[in-house]
Amino acid sequence: MEDNSLEKKYNKYIVAVSIVIPVVVGILFGIKLKDFGIEVEPLSFLPPIYATTNGITAIVLIGAVMAIKKGNRKLHERLMTFAIALSLAFLVMYVAYHMTADSTKFGDLNHDGVLDKIEEAGIGSLRYLYFVILITHILLSIAIIPLVLVTYVRALAQKFDKHRKIAKITFPLWLYVAITGVIVYVMISPYYAN
Repeated sequence: MEDNSLEKKYNKYIVAVSIVIPVVVGILFGIKLKDFGIEVEPLSFLPPIYATTNGITAIVLIGAVMAIKKGNRKLHERLMTFAIALSLAFLVMYVAYHMTADSTKFGDLNHDGVLDKIEEAGIGSLRYLYFVILITHILLSIAIIPLVLVTYVRALAQKFDKHRKIAKITFPLWLYVAITGVIVYVMISPYYAN
């Protein structure tokens, strides 16, 4: 009965965090420090770092699954905790970058913020692929928050049957988010203004 109370205790926090994080990120994403008279150099060094963080997260997730399949529960737990920490670090860096830099348009080679006909022709249908990857990445990154938290709490509560059941959904989605984070960076990076 104690295990159920642990899950119930954390459920309200999971719901709150799952709502608060996307809302706060959405608000902060729209805020530019320069609009408040705070002159800060764009943190242009961050995108390759947070893209790398996504890549490392993907590797850590795969390592965590391999560890549990080999019966190494302690290593699995440590790797999953590390994956959560990496995801939080990504989020902080992502928001910090976007609060200090103007948005980058996919295909905007001359960095003027406008996609002219020549630039549009140059990227063609690749633009649609980019947006499909970006939109699925963003939507699943929101959906993954409660899934990760529920999966983690079920492990803490030692409800391993329920943990495994939801982990089969959480793992591939989280892995997709981590990998597509790298892909989005690779696709948009040629258009960053330096």
